[in-house]
Amino acid sequence: MYIFCVNSTVKNQSEGNYLGQYTWIQMEKQNSELYLQNCYIIQQNERLRKKAQLLNQENQALLSELKQKLSKAKINTNNPSPNISSASAPGPDSSDKS
Repeated sequence: MYIFCVNSTVKNQSEGNYLGQYTWIQMEKQNSELYLQNCYIIQQNERLRKKAQLLNQENQALLSELKQKLSKAKINTNNPSPNISSASAPGPDSSDKS
């Protein structure tokens, strides 16, 4: 059961649907304030969504760049470049046979 103030008198809601002019104005004021708060929140969400999209694109670009670098590094370790001389590291055939 709710009790509303109607024109400086107390009226029980169960006695009727009349809320009174004062209560109606207060409800409209609160409704307007909540509407403005919702609009502000929607605007913030849109800005944050756009920012998140940009960050995601940046992360995807960085991830792609990292994968390319790792792929190149893997290729370089599997196939050493020709300017590395084979004399720098003795192999099993170069052991001294005296």
